[in-house]
Amino acid sequence: MKKLFIAAAVLALSACSTLKSSSDFDPSVSFEQYKSYAWVEKKNDEVGYHLDGLMDQRVRTAIENQLSQKGISKTDKQNADLLVNYITKVDKKINVDTFNSHFGYNPYYGPRWGLAGSMQTETIVREYEVGTLMVDLVDNKTGKLVWRGTIADTVREQSTPEERIATINQAIGSVMMNYPPKSGQ
Repeated sequence: MKKLFIAAAVLALSACSTLKSSSDFDPSVSFEQYKSYAWVEKKNDEVGYHLDGLMDQRVRTAIENQLSQKGISKTDKQNADLLVNYITKVDKKINVDTFNSHFGYNPYYGPRWGLAGSMQTETIVREYEVGTLMVDLVDNKTGKLVWRGTIADTVREQSTPEERIATINQAIGSVMMNYPPKSGQ
């Protein structure tokens, strides 16, 4: 149950302004050759490898829409040029902030009574989660990874299914913007 919750939370990414996407690819590959794809088949021993239920459907639909817009059509595994897969993970991060505040009045006795200042230091420690989604494209003939797109953001809860769908579409659109890679990228 905990893995399902974490996996569902991974894709509750926030607004576009904070999404961090990147991609990597094999520069020796000619990406124009890829015209069809199929999904990597989930193996039974890979528990937690994909999201379950509705979130899995949403991610797959968003990826399929992006590939379709790029002229790559879905087919069976035997005839596919590319195999598509995605991976999710959540990392815990810690942010430590220390603030010094100076107050101009100190009521203690001394030669500068009432004029001396005092210093206060406050430290705030905040733990948060960063969700990462990776989209992998594997050459079906060679079995080699040819492209990987990654998107990461602070995990936030979305309250409605419509917001979740919009967020996933936005995240996948952002990461797939870099496919196919341009020469010299």
